[in-house]
Amino acid sequence: MSVTTELPVAAPRAVPAPRRTPTTGHHAGFWLIALAFLSMASFAALPTPLYVLFQREDGFATPMITVVFAVYALGVGGSLYLVGHVSDWVGRRPMTLLATAVEILAAVVFLVWPELPGLLVARVLTGIGIGMLTATATAHLAELWALARPAAGPATAGTVASLVSLGGFGLGPLIAGVLAQFAPHPLVVPFVVFLVVLAVTGLGSAVVPETVTRPAVPRRWSPQRVRLPEGARAAFVVAAVGAAVALAVTGMFMALSPSILAQVMGQTSRLAAGLVPFAVFGSAAVVPALLARSSRRQQLVFALVTSVVGAAALAVGVLTASLPTFVAAGVVAGAGSGTLFRSAVGAAAALADPAGRGEVLAALFLTGYAGLALPVLAIGLLLVWLPLVPVIVGFAAVVLVLTAVSTGSMLRR
Repeated sequence: MSVTTELPVAAPRAVPAPRRTPTTGHHAGFWLIALAFLSMASFAALPTPLYVLFQREDGFATPMITVVFAVYALGVGGSLYLVGHVSDWVGRRPMTLLATAVEILAAVVFLVWPELPGLLVARVLTGIGIGMLTATATAHLAELWALARPAAGPATAGTVASLVSLGGFGLGPLIAGVLAQFAPHPLVVPFVVFLVVLAVTGLGSAVVPETVTRPAVPRRWSPQRVRLPEGARAAFVVAAVGAAVALAVTGMFMALSPSILAQVMGQTSRLAAGLVPFAVFGSAAVVPALLARSSRRQQLVFALVTSVVGAAALAVGVLTASLPTFVAAGVVAGAGSGTLFRSAVGAAAALADPAGRGEVLAALFLTGYAGLALPVLAIGLLLVWLPLVPVIVGFAAVVLVLTAVSTGSMLRR
């Protein structure tokens, strides 16, 4: 997954598009980029309810699903570190189009190579495309909004970026679940549909105005700089732990909720497998937006309470094989995770001066993506020796403790 948040954005400099490339207005361009971001985030989460079908077709064990998910997270983190910042001098539109092309290639791999090696390749490609897009689209939305509505302020652009990113991660599994439940060829139709969607939104992105002036002297590539704030490393570590825990929770639901539904609760409905992550990510997207005007302390208290309640309900849900409790746990935990991540980003950003804020946030995001991948991999490793239920209960207990420690420390600071 990828997550965005509201950050101050330098005033953009509009660039006249080349005459051979017709463009639309900045306001329309804003919504075209939002639509492209939504479609790619949805595609990134599309396989969630389909993993159990791939597993049945190819015969791999449940722990391998966690590996398939983890390579996606590694693709996102690596891409974000290596090329997530390149649009600052290459341009927003070229990077968006390149990210779209990578996602289209991933969809083709899903279709022509549905065995386990193909899944791994497709998920790495998906992660690379999302890593390219996250910072690019977030900055492009902010710049387009500033040009279209100069007096409106940046809040709308940040909120839209967060909603389409997290909302897309919820919408993709829902679409895949519906198509897998009611359409023929459940491992084909969802990817064909998104091939078309990605192609159409890519065409829309091609006519969006550019907002970056290319430097007169081409800039040499270098990886994203990662710098921690001097004298505030303890506070940064606390925020980073909070971000990692928040993404670990959503990552677990994205990777394993269909397996939990099938193996623990006997619920094999493909629609249900898509509805649970939709509820988790929908909550993670909407609730923090509703709390945006609350103080950071109020948001942290809310994140602490909902995360603890959600983790406890998750343990109860799998121990009792209760579907309503499991779904409720996902909704509550999603609200807590989304709010905790937003608070962690805000806390980290406040530690640095404006000139170094991007580097501090790069360190935070990389830590967060480690939290997205490593716990899911650890769960997969434990599943080699232990049943699913005690592993998920143990995960919930660790989340409960780490959430209490990180949010409690941020509240004290």
